[in-house]
Amino acid sequence: MMRFIELIRSCLTDVKEIMPWDLEERQLANPDLLIVDVREPGEFATMHIPGSMNVPRGILESACEWDYEETEPELVKARDREIVVVCRSGYRSVLAANSLQVLGFNNVASLKTGLRGWNDYEQPLVDQVEQPVDVEDGDDYFTTKLRPDQMRPV
Repeated sequence: MMRFIELIRSCLTDVKEIMPWDLEERQLANPDLLIVDVREPGEFATMHIPGSMNVPRGILESACEWDYEETEPELVKARDREIVVVCRSGYRSVLAANSLQVLGFNNVASLKTGLRGWNDYEQPLVDQVEQPVDVEDGDDYFTTKLRPDQMRPV
């Protein structure tokens, strides 16, 4: 049986990762770059990279195709655009980038360290009404909060 982190590592043989400063450079160099945030809508509403598109991981594959209720036309037409996939920590985005590549997207990368790293690099995040999110609020949001029942038994 493969564990979660092993699944991520197995996808990394095919998925390119970029760091937050690389994304900043890519945004400046390519105004057509598409940032796809695969977190859930509530996570996206709390904070996201300005101009990013929210396509939750659970509907990503159908959002990439015509004729589904989840279809996102901009994403369907983006098979030849540069795409950077983001999530909270950089794990879901690896899985999502792998799926996009399997579905024929040609220029896909995952944001290593996710939005947590983006916030640590002090890059802009906005809330659901596009108002700036304070870096310290981001720090609090991205701090892992595990319940006791979520921790490995000793």
